[in-house]
Amino acid sequence: MSQCIKQFIFCVLLTLCTFSAAVSAEGIKIKSVELERIDNDWLLNATFQIELTPGLEDAVQKGIVLYFQTEFDLTRSRWYWFDEKPALAQRQTRLSYQPLTQQYRIASEGLTFSAKTISEALQTVGSVGGWRVIDNSQIDASKSYIAALRMTLDLSKLPKPFQVNALNNRDWNVSSDWLRFPFSPTGPNVIKR
Repeated sequence: MSQCIKQFIFCVLLTLCTFSAAVSAEGIKIKSVELERIDNDWLLNATFQIELTPGLEDAVQKGIVLYFQTEFDLTRSRWYWFDEKPALAQRQTRLSYQPLTQQYRIASEGLTFSAKTISEALQTVGSVGGWRVIDNSQIDASKSYIAALRMTLDLSKLPKPFQVNALNNRDWNVSSDWLRFPFSPTGPNVIKR
């Protein structure tokens, strides 16, 4: 193989590696999860790292509101029937930009926050604290469960023209993978990544 061909192959591989690293940097990743028991409730504290594509950042700057859906479920396997799901919870967080004040607005569960930069806004969207996901009466301390958590960009809340664009464009499909972990009704439930 000639030296030119080797250099060409090396350049192509280097470009592909750089491109895949750039693509994988965007999206949603779960950084930490904690379920803590307070009285008869289990509260979820979680941190997500959210990185938007340039197209999504531009859309927010131009007035498109983004809705992030956080989902939690608790499952108990049963050999004789379908899995039992004693707890299901969803919450929605809204991210918008206000050009008059040049601030980002984050709204979730009746609370509203402001941020000066998109990175501060995304950090706020990715911080979930004190979210009641399980009532202790829903679970049996003698059984074992699997908890699951994820966050997605809710494409159904986008304006219709953007929904069509989102179907054809991978940049708009922002989601974390489901994080599944054993849940113990008696022990600590902390995951750090």
